Amino acid sequence: MRDYKWLHEYCLNRFGSAAALEAMLPQPRSAEELRAISDDRYLSLLSLRIFRAGLKHSLVDAKWPAFEEVFFGFDPEKVVLMGAERLENLMQNVRIIRHLGKLKSVPRNAQFILDVQKERGSFGALIADWPVNDIVGLWKYLAKHGCQLGGLSAPRFLRMVGKDSFVPTDDMVAALKAQQIIDKAPTSLKELAAVQAAFNQWQAESGRPLCQLSVMLAHTVNH
Repeated sequence: MRDYKWLHEYCLNRFGSAAALEAMLPQPRSAEELRAISDDRYLSLLSLRIFRAGLKHSLVDAKWPAFEEVFFGFDPEKVVLMGAERLENLMQNVRIIRHLGKLKSVPRNAQFILDVQKERGSFGALIADWPVNDIVGLWKYLAKHGCQLGGLSAPRFLRMVGKDSFVPTDDMVAALKAQQIIDKAPTSLKELAAVQAAFNQWQAESGRPLCQLSVMLAHTVNH
């Protein structure tokens, strides 16, 4: 694999200046900021990510105020009490996206958040304290204990809330293949560990957060 110096020089050439490069890079939230996000906001964003999957984001976002209303502001203690009959009734509500499987995920993830809250004090504490040098471990934890958080949903959710994470988009996977770090989209523990190790090395060389390295790497793919 190539070192960070190559990655930085490639992106400088592509964007023309250091200022242009920095302007397009995301900024992660600090641990304190992540810890300060309330659990109802985490449940809202987690649910938003699930409903966005496979749908046009603007369509989902436009309907989200109605979701906030029918799910009691995503208060986990209220949402967890929503039974099958109430969810079935929501299938008649034209103001929201009527996908029963995704609707059922909301109370299940409310229970997940309450379980974490009981163990750690808040869901934000879990997100804030998880070390970024094992961010794939957090993906696996979310996928295992949450509902409908497999595939790209966990890393995309983390990017939404501001937790530092890389996201294995098609462009990033193509770039990792070009660097001979992996030969296909990473799904196995071995493949994910190889990607994590590569990002840890680039982070050690650069001091940059994973999310910035992820975006820079994706831009090394020629279109």
